Amino acid sequence: MASLGFLFFFLLPLILLELSSSRSVMAAKTRHFKWNVEYIHWSPDGEESVVMGINGQFPGPTIRANTGDTVAVHLTNKLHTEGVVIHWHGIRQIGTPWADGTAAISQCAINPGETFLYRFKVDKAGTYFYHGHYGMQRSAGLYGSLIVEVGEGEKEPFHYDGEFNLLLSDWWHKGSHEQEVDLSSNPLRWIGEPQTLLINGRGQYNCSLAAQFSKPPLSLCKLRGGEQYAPEILRVRPNKIYRLRVASTTALASLSLAIGGHKMVVVEADGNYVQPFSVQDMDIYSGESYSVLFKTDQDPTKNYWISINVRGREPKTPQGLTLLNYLPNSASKFPTSPPPIAPLWNDYNHSKSFSNKIFALMGSPKPPPQNHRRIILLNTQNKIDGYTKWAINNVSLVLPTTPYLGSIRYGINAFDAKPPPDNFPKDYDVLKQAPNSNSTYGNGVYLLKFNTTIDIILQNANALAKDVSEIHPWHLHGHDFWVLGYGEGKFSEKDVKNFNLKNPPLRNTAVIFPFGWTALRFVTDNPGVWAFHCHIEPHLHMGMGVVFAEGVHLVKKIPKEALACGLTGKMLMSNKHN
Repeated sequence: MASLGFLFFFLLPLILLELSSSRSVMAAKTRHFKWNVEYIHWSPDGEESVVMGINGQFPGPTIRANTGDTVAVHLTNKLHTEGVVIHWHGIRQIGTPWADGTAAISQCAINPGETFLYRFKVDKAGTYFYHGHYGMQRSAGLYGSLIVEVGEGEKEPFHYDGEFNLLLSDWWHKGSHEQEVDLSSNPLRWIGEPQTLLINGRGQYNCSLAAQFSKPPLSLCKLRGGEQYAPEILRVRPNKIYRLRVASTTALASLSLAIGGHKMVVVEADGNYVQPFSVQDMDIYSGESYSVLFKTDQDPTKNYWISINVRGREPKTPQGLTLLNYLPNSASKFPTSPPPIAPLWNDYNHSKSFSNKIFALMGSPKPPPQNHRRIILLNTQNKIDGYTKWAINNVSLVLPTTPYLGSIRYGINAFDAKPPPDNFPKDYDVLKQAPNSNSTYGNGVYLLKFNTTIDIILQNANALAKDVSEIHPWHLHGHDFWVLGYGEGKFSEKDVKNFNLKNPPLRNTAVIFPFGWTALRFVTDNPGVWAFHCHIEPHLHMGMGVVFAEGVHLVKKIPKEALACGLTGKMLMSNKHN
């Protein structure tokens, strides 16, 4: 097991460095990529499916760049009948809001046969990823990793000898288009739990790498070389420190990650350094990313399991597994111990304990002491004309045909003029079923004053069924926010005194637990129009999101390709002036 001495080993350089590092002495680069998005036949878990790939591969290519670099992706839509966009998850798009990759918010969908240039700067080192943000194309497999290294001449505030990158996802054998129809049906046809959990796009369906430990026994996978679903083995040498970058692009599943016999020390969350802390296992919700360090200090004659398990939903999906292979052992030498035992799926105290250990690294930016505006967002499951939807403050989001960015910038009335409410009725009981479950559709925008401090309270509530409240991971585009705290039940003014203003972590994704609330704070310093939504794909599809606009009058030179869709888009293009 990792020792306290190991923790101190890299805590010491953190204390000494205090985030001070020499500035880059090398000029930043522009990194060009040419991508074709298309449907391909693939076997993510041993069962052939049609998946969305990039340049004939799944998951898409990993982008690696350095802080200060410009990434230029020439994206061509090779799909025959549908548009496409890609969101660069965690990249703030400062000065390039049209490159955020949100259909109907920051840009028009890229039509079949068309090419769009995503050109943006990566301004902060960290672990990120990208994914489709049109319809449910993330569920179809449109995703990949995006790693930003520190600039030349700069140093990370911790030491490691090597690194690995794990992109976690879930997989259904039913296609995403059929899932969309199911979710839009009356009555609702829920998509169900995924068939497989994937690690770097690889999983095993209807068999188990750990078959000898299964009760009842399962068939053992035949791990033939070159298979698209054969696990990606992590090969390590004894007595080294490794960085494990982990990001979750799951469509539904919240996950628990563990490495058999090894402690993990968390050092980064969503591209921001955190005070290191040690765990046996860690929760990771859709949209989150982490870096952990682990030391290969176990018996070097053995190999060990790396496992992911479902959290927050009754697990009906087998755990995902791969191997930590201690060289020179053969990778075919299976571990002698079973995979790590996951926490109970509904042990929320375990999950909350992990979240409450995450604090910003000493020397990180602190939040402003006061807010200028507070918006409380009530998450509810509702009915509209018999259809099951999710709503925020009783409004279920539907997007307009013309992107908000262009329509606000050029004064085109393409969405509801009335903004959504900043709060919900004071007498609403979040612990009980709503007496009236009916909701309405809407596409109004929260207009935020530029360069002000905004507090968001995410308030969870009872769903349609009695005593049911779900985990929701919320992701904010264009910003990082400070997580000021979590609470049980209904948020009230007395909870403000318990906000953490000393060392709250900076994140771009935060979870709200069942029947609880989460408090966030951010500064409106990035001109643009930004989505804020639950990162669970079916929940967003069913209306669980809002839109923020700030300083849009400051946005210049929006590419025409990002604007010209919908009738109002054509009007806008005929009168466009920059």
